[in-house]
Amino acid sequence: MEEVVEMEIVKKQSSPTISTSPLQLNHQIHSPNNSMSFPKSPFGSRFMNTPLASPMKKAIENIFEEVGHFTKFDPQDDWLPITACRKGNAYYAAFHLLCSGIGFQALVLPLAFTILGWSLGIICLCVAFIWQLYTLWLLIQLHESDSGVRHSRYLKLAMAAFGEKLGKILALFPIQYLSAGTCVTLIMIGGGTMKIFFHIMCGDSCSLYKLKTIEWYLVFTVAAILLAQLPNLNSIAGVSLIGAITAVSYCTMIWIVSVYQGRLPNVSYEPPRGQSQATRIFSVLNALGIIAFAFRGHNLVLEIQGTISSDSKNPSRLAMWKGVMFAYLVIAFCLFPLAIGGYWAYGNLIPSNGGMLSALQKYHEHDTSKFIIALTSLLVVINSLSSFQIYAMPVFDNLEFRYTSKWNKPCPRWLRIAFRGLFGCLAFFISVALPFLPSLAGLIGGIALPITLAYPCFMWIVIKKPKKCSTTWYLNWTLGAVGMILSVLVVTGAIWSMVAIGIPIHFFNP
Repeated sequence: MEEVVEMEIVKKQSSPTISTSPLQLNHQIHSPNNSMSFPKSPFGSRFMNTPLASPMKKAIENIFEEVGHFTKFDPQDDWLPITACRKGNAYYAAFHLLCSGIGFQALVLPLAFTILGWSLGIICLCVAFIWQLYTLWLLIQLHESDSGVRHSRYLKLAMAAFGEKLGKILALFPIQYLSAGTCVTLIMIGGGTMKIFFHIMCGDSCSLYKLKTIEWYLVFTVAAILLAQLPNLNSIAGVSLIGAITAVSYCTMIWIVSVYQGRLPNVSYEPPRGQSQATRIFSVLNALGIIAFAFRGHNLVLEIQGTISSDSKNPSRLAMWKGVMFAYLVIAFCLFPLAIGGYWAYGNLIPSNGGMLSALQKYHEHDTSKFIIALTSLLVVINSLSSFQIYAMPVFDNLEFRYTSKWNKPCPRWLRIAFRGLFGCLAFFISVALPFLPSLAGLIGGIALPITLAYPCFMWIVIKKPKKCSTTWYLNWTLGAVGMILSVLVVTGAIWSMVAIGIPIHFFNP
């Protein structure tokens, strides 16, 4: 009897009373000093260790893993043309990269060889290709930060790495200059080639009204503005595909025809003689700027990657790198034969204005099929129209960003049309006012060179913070410093070449 009484007393002491409040009860249960213990279910522990429960455990672990990898989106991105649609993939990325990576800038590569010669020209072209491919990889890795923020614009990444003020100072002007300057040059290339195509098809005895060069510029600009009404970057993937096909086609046709026709009589590969040592050095720097200008598409890489969806299992960098590898393999098969084959065929006789396209029309107009010359010109026009869209997209995005930031609402359709039409008109005016702009390839390449070769290395050091004195740390510091020094030297060399050698400068007279 005494044992029963003792057991009841123990139960009363160890169990919470009815008068205990819920908050007090909760504190007792979860208190770290609480001596109360709740026995674990033997069924639960045994079940979770069975093979049947392992998929469930893995699913639970994946759920908690996903929680820490959510991508952070800026609501404003849904209103802007670059990031309005994130349904891109590796194929779309390859189309955009090919359309922007091959173009008129490749046609002037043999001009660099006329100054550098065979050995130095090939070495510089190979080094530039590998260097820019490495910085391209850096940008792709930096697109998504560890916190989940996606840097879908080059300027945003520069501001995140260098600070808002310094990032704008370093990157804003080169990016806008590169995008707008390329669009202006495309108007001149496309409009001038339209005129050549019309002349080939119509002939000298044509009774139709022959448009002037300015009028052909206007025709091209109107066509580009109409095509620019596609709403966002992902929606022009088909346009970029057409641009990529036409670019690969005309580059291949030009170098094949040039090599097939053989070297010109009295062709020479000797560098120009009778120049001073200073002129020679600055000419070499200008040639390096021409090579750098051939790889000018880094200001679009983050924008293109921004159109690709991303999650923890399939981050956008995987699909983007697949697109890059395919695109740059094709680009290499276009640029290297064009530069080497063009220099072999024409040597120092290659025209300084227009490069390979002008050489084909100047030296092989009579011994090459009229259909080949006309088709090449038509492909150049189509590619110029396609490239205009992707290079103008950062400008469109910046204009709409300013509107949405001020009014906190999407840009209306009528204003979007007005923005794009206004930019087209401004680009047309500059193309008429400065028709000698294509001759400044070395200068443009020097200004854009840090965007391609230097800034990505510095941004990697600031954001990723590699271990000091490690291989990665030394590599990026060296490449970044050399890229900045090279940019200053190339710009200086381009200006010196313009002053010493001279280029035909004529305003409002294309």
